[in-house]
Amino acid sequence: MTERIWLDVPFPEKDEAKAAGARWDPAARRWYAPRSGIAALERWAALPEVPDLLPGEDRSFGSGLFVDLVPSSCWFTNVRSCVVPRDWERLRRMILGRAGHRCEACGQGEDRTSRRWLEAHERWSYDEGRRVQALRRLICLCTPCHTTTHFGLAEVRGLRQAALAQLRQVTGMSPAEAEAHVAEAFAVWRQRSQVVWELDLSILTTAGITLAPPPGARERAVIAERTLDHQRR
Repeated sequence: MTERIWLDVPFPEKDEAKAAGARWDPAARRWYAPRSGIAALERWAALPEVPDLLPGEDRSFGSGLFVDLVPSSCWFTNVRSCVVPRDWERLRRMILGRAGHRCEACGQGEDRTSRRWLEAHERWSYDEGRRVQALRRLICLCTPCHTTTHFGLAEVRGLRQAALAQLRQVTGMSPAEAEAHVAEAFAVWRQRSQVVWELDLSILTTAGITLAPPPGARERAVIAERTLDHQRR
């Protein structure tokens, strides 16, 4: 079989790449050029792979499943929105690959019939003295575990009971322990949401990832407040 000429095609550009001659490898879950010399595909030529361990990343930070609420003043700062689409594809491939295409919280793989996908999630640390929100780790989570992690969004979507059930199943918490865990997470969230944080994404930039400027800290705070006002109505 002819060696694949791999491409880095962001999801929003897949139709354009397909029209230009790219083909999809379902086993590798990646686009490729069927032969060399296709000029229309050169813009998606594969870049070097992202290292399995990002410089400065702590793979032990934030292990397991827990409610991990992002302060409202930090909304819209997830990694996918902070890097250029092409580099997001490279990161996503690395995160899933090093996890063996399994959720790092519950161990489950993808299941299309139950709409369980594998998704990237960020683990952040918060330096209250410097008011810095630093990316410490990237982790692979399945849809149910990711939904539980973003418990506030799960509540907005009417998925509170499903998120609680997933939390209990994975961690072994009792109903009372799960409720107490959620309450504590929201208390921390309310406290941190009062602070305007600056982003530290150095574990990405030192790995050669190109950032896409997110909304500024003040702008994020305004958008978050508008969103919360809408949800309160």
